[in-house]
Amino acid sequence: MAPRSYWKGYLKLSLVTCPVSMMPATSDAGKVRFHTLNARTGNRVASQYVDAVSGKPVAEEDEVKGYPRGEDDHVILEDEEIDSVALDSTRTIDIDMFVPADSIGWVWLDQPHYLSPADRIGTEAFAVIRDAMARTKTVGISRLVMYRRERAVMLEPRGKGITLWTLRYGDEVRDEADYFGALPPEKPQARLMTLMRKLIDERTVPWDPSMVDDPVQARLLDIIAAKKKSPKRRVRARAPEKGAEGGNVIDIMDALRKSIRSERK
Repeated sequence: MAPRSYWKGYLKLSLVTCPVSMMPATSDAGKVRFHTLNARTGNRVASQYVDAVSGKPVAEEDEVKGYPRGEDDHVILEDEEIDSVALDSTRTIDIDMFVPADSIGWVWLDQPHYLSPADRIGTEAFAVIRDAMARTKTVGISRLVMYRRERAVMLEPRGKGITLWTLRYGDEVRDEADYFGALPPEKPQARLMTLMRKLIDERTVPWDPSMVDDPVQARLLDIIAAKKKSPKRRVRARAPEKGAEGGNVIDIMDALRKSIRSERK
């Protein structure tokens, strides 16, 4: 059963409009979470804001937001002033333009969401927009107020639905040239590339979601299950595996040949 949508509105392209619903494509609800407790009483620990100078708790009605302009000097903003600059959501994803599907680098993609028709009446219009993007190998660009900020979003056809990605702001993405630009234009030897391709071929398998399982969480769940059966039992932590010592200069050709032999075995 699909979860209830957390956003409903309209998808619009020129005069074509259809009601849609949206849900985040990812969730961390299955992660192991802990409460902080008082070890002496077993009661939960409550967090609160305290004055950095006096150390006394600050009442909620006395909390305000301040923008630092110097050491111990802030510009105070009231909640009404912050809310006044917020944009009103029209609840409409109006596709302004299209760009080639392969022209947006992965680094710009922020959070994925699933977009689907909200009712049967809008299914045909939704399908027309989706399939037209798929056939032209383009993605739609629009803007939408999400998480209290107006964001640029990308709409990408995916199966029977559409994936809506929020895009990162321009000041969030660092220029790769700052990190890769100084690297020398090294071109590996042809025989090294041949051996490396053989090694890659040996290890190439179909994608499976189990490849990104969280072994740490699985171990935590084992410890929790053991403690449920015997609360006083101490579970011994696993000793860290010894990694290969760094700093050794090796012959790449020899290492690749040994790797390929071990893979075939």
